[in-house]
Amino acid sequence: MNHADHVTLIKDGVPGPGGTWADFGSGTGAFTLALADLIGPTGQIISVDKNRRSLRRQEEAMRGRFPDLQVNYLQADFSRPLDLPLLDGALMANALHFHRRPDRVLQLIHNYLRPGGRLIVVEYNVDRGNIWVPHPFSYTTWETMARGSGFVGTQRLASRPSRFLGEIYAAVSLKPTPFE
Repeated sequence: MNHADHVTLIKDGVPGPGGTWADFGSGTGAFTLALADLIGPTGQIISVDKNRRSLRRQEEAMRGRFPDLQVNYLQADFSRPLDLPLLDGALMANALHFHRRPDRVLQLIHNYLRPGGRLIVVEYNVDRGNIWVPHPFSYTTWETMARGSGFVGTQRLASRPSRFLGEIYAAVSLKPTPFE
């Protein structure tokens, strides 16, 4: 996949420019760059990853393509509580499948989002993994996981063929507002 594929997968989950977003498990930033493309220079991204080297590579790419965007790079384990501002959105692209207990991670993400905030998940559309992708979840499974973690309005955004495990999809789920 290339940058245009990354943007296409998540674009319908991003309501427009601006906002404060976090990319959890951002790696070298393929989807962070796509998010930057969509929220533009009026937005802010908090890029969270355990690997300092990946974050440095991401920072170089971001400065080259989106020099005016405010990005904070946070070397941390997103499965543990973090001190973050209230988020308009969160992105988890190929990151949640490394966790045997994703419900614990999802509760943290839910708490970081403002009411009406969005969680975009990018994942392989299978329920059985391998050594490199240990715990993927199909879109059908994601609907159940999201609902069980307090999210509403789950929608499949897009999908692309993948040479790894057949297909990759993106979905968006919302943190309910007080009126939902």
